[in-house]
Amino acid sequence: MKLFSENIEDLRTLYVAELRKALDMEQKITKALPTMIEKSTDPELATAFRNHLTQTKGHVAQVESLLRAATGDASTSTCKVISALVTSAEDNIKDAGDPSIRDITLIASGQQVEHHEIAVYGTLRTWAELLGEDASADTLDGILEEEKNADELLSTISDSVNTTAEARSSFATNA
Repeated sequence: MKLFSENIEDLRTLYVAELRKALDMEQKITKALPTMIEKSTDPELATAFRNHLTQTKGHVAQVESLLRAATGDASTSTCKVISALVTSAEDNIKDAGDPSIRDITLIASGQQVEHHEIAVYGTLRTWAELLGEDASADTLDGILEEEKNADELLSTISDSVNTTAEARSSFATNA
């Protein structure tokens, strides 16, 4: 099993390779969020996704800037994980007939993406620190905090959305 598509010889090379994947990840999320906004029936959920889309566009610009500073260009490498998570989210949206169930699956999909982003940015921040790239580490830490906040917000929204879906399910089962 091939772990890396590039010849990773040192931490700097690994850091840049993962930054390229992070840029691809953010670009794919930017493309996926409008559908998630459109398919959300809970107004608070739609607003959360809308606000996160704005943040995600900012993340694209920040990661592009980090890549340009590190390499002189902002080319990407495919992030296979985010591709799989987006495909799974699209499938779940299609499969969920009931709007409240669709909202639950949107939250679950959103949180899966957030958890991946938290892992990516936590790792990149640590590597930037090890490489002595303090300004880059600060930028990555800022992105990491926004991802953590987005995840916490989705958890808060899920409390009411899950209760609504469960009530509808119980009603349908008892009817």
